[in-house]
Amino acid sequence: MVLTLVGGASLCGMAALVLLIISTATDYWMQYLSQNALRKPVLRANRKCINCICSTAFWDATRAFMLLSVLGCFAGVLLGVTASKRPWSRRVRTGGIALLLSGFLALLALAIYTGMTVNFFGKRYIDWRFSWSYILGWIGIILAFAAGVLQLCAFQRSVSEPAPASVSDS
Repeated sequence: MVLTLVGGASLCGMAALVLLIISTATDYWMQYLSQNALRKPVLRANRKCINCICSTAFWDATRAFMLLSVLGCFAGVLLGVTASKRPWSRRVRTGGIALLLSGFLALLALAIYTGMTVNFFGKRYIDWRFSWSYILGWIGIILAFAAGVLQLCAFQRSVSEPAPASVSDS
C-alpha cells in the first residue's frame, strides 16, 4: 500500500512538474480578444509595453514565484523517485514538503497575477480573458498539492506500520 502511495505521488509530481514548466515557459496567460488574440507573456513581459500595467513589481513576483515553484517541484519529484523503494526514508517526507511548498509558491504566483490582472484589466477593458497557460498553472498547483500529500501519507504509513516479521528457517 505504501509503495502505491509513493508511486502515485511520483506520477502526480511528474505531471505537476510538466504542467508548471509549460505554464511558466509559454506566453498564453492572458489574451486580448479584440486585438487578434494578442497574448501577454509572463516570463518575457515587455517592460515598455503601452497597454501593460505601470508597475512591473507584480510581473517580477509572478516570475520569481513560478520559477521557485518549478525548482521545488523538481526537487520533490527527484526526492520521491529516488526514495520510492524505501518509503520510510526521510527523502519521501522531504520530497512531500518540497511538493507542498512548490504548490504554495505557484498558488502565490497565480494569486498575485490574478489579482493584479483582474484589478487592472477588469476596470479598463472588457475584451480579455485568461488563457490556457494560466489554466495549466492551476492544474499544476492541484497536482503538486496532491503529490505532496500522497508522499507525506506514504511516509506516515511507513513509519506507523510495524516492521514485517522475519520468518525463521526452523
